[in-house]
Amino acid sequence: MSVPLSRNRDYRLLWAGQAVSEVGFNATLIAFPLLVLALTGSPAAAGLVLGADAAAQLVAGLPAGALADRWDRKKVMLGCEAAQAVAAATLVAALLAGTVSVAHVVAVAVAMGTCRALFEPAEDACLPRLVTAGQLPTAVAMNAARTSVAQLSGTALGGALFGIGRVLPFAADLLAHATAFGALLFLRVPPREPAPTHTGPQPRQRRAAAARRLGAEIATGLRWVWRRPEIRVTAWCAVALNLFFNAYYLVIIVRTQDSGVPAGQIGLMAAMLGAGGILGSLVAPWLHRRLRPYYSIAGVFWALTALAPVALLTTSPYLTGLLFAAIALLAPAANTTINTHQLLLTPDGLRGRLAGAMGVATGAAAAAGPALGGVLLQLVPGDTAVLACTAGMAAVTVLVTTSPTLRHYPDGAASPHEASTDDSDERKDILA
Repeated sequence: MSVPLSRNRDYRLLWAGQAVSEVGFNATLIAFPLLVLALTGSPAAAGLVLGADAAAQLVAGLPAGALADRWDRKKVMLGCEAAQAVAAATLVAALLAGTVSVAHVVAVAVAMGTCRALFEPAEDACLPRLVTAGQLPTAVAMNAARTSVAQLSGTALGGALFGIGRVLPFAADLLAHATAFGALLFLRVPPREPAPTHTGPQPRQRRAAAARRLGAEIATGLRWVWRRPEIRVTAWCAVALNLFFNAYYLVIIVRTQDSGVPAGQIGLMAAMLGAGGILGSLVAPWLHRRLRPYYSIAGVFWALTALAPVALLTTSPYLTGLLFAAIALLAPAANTTINTHQLLLTPDGLRGRLAGAMGVATGAAAAAGPALGGVLLQLVPGDTAVLACTAGMAAVTVLVTTSPTLRHYPDGAASPHEASTDDSDERKDILA
């Protein structure tokens, strides 16, 4: 008899440890540009730090997914938390000594971005081994809620602590990663199928061969994503949604600012997006059980297309914040449906690469979205830019609604063994 998720010791350890870790990470993420602005007064340099973190996550994403499938995932997660704690400690020491530099801050941002890129596929791949298939949708939704709560609270905490003392957000981050490391030490991950024992070549030669195989392992993961129509189509859905919504989000922020709304009210408006995501994550398991996958996925696009132009009717930050919350409400249910199906469909030896590929795709779209919004604002007035973003969303919504793959999206997933029967050569590569 399975243990209820609320009493699942290992899932609770992982969830609680990462809740603390993500709060620390988000506190540091808001403190990075504040610190660089205090050191240099240059907005460009402040942007460089955040860009370095995002770029590191994108560049490391595909290799990180392959390494999460190759290495012991618990050790990967422990190593990432330890590395982030060390990186934060170097910044704390430099701040206390008065020797911190922009180059040092950028290096720490790159280290943390790389660690997040490696940790997330390892955690995602571990999740189906920690919970039952029936509990997986709730676990996925609760992880999404954790991320939203950590983003809101970590950002607020980082700003408040920086106002008291520059070193405090980074000291809090150091403590957060140390706490998460301690929680992971007690995590029990069921053993994976052992890889065959290598004989013949010496250890150094085997390491060189393993390094050469990394590219092939990444390619295997990408082929897996491409050859499964429901994974491929939902990946394109995620890319399109992130691209157009992030463009829309920037346009709304700038439009609201241009209407004379104070920065504090704009911050509250933006926070409502996170609040909607938290509420959506809490109801996502309920919606997942009651909606067909097609309606869950298509409903997000229809809601976004219908609600996006409503922003033209008001410049009130409070009403716009409620609009943001409504837009964010359904997305977690669709994400739960998609992520649960993908994790159950994908063999354990490929789950890290699946998560890495999806992270890179959505991360690239999220980075390109603000750039698209900025270009639109340069070319057309704010109201027209809102309509342009809405038109893009509407076009994607039509494609999603008429997609045969999504209309027949399965309510359940094939077992990993069944799903991999037509890729025996890839299965051998996974276990090698």
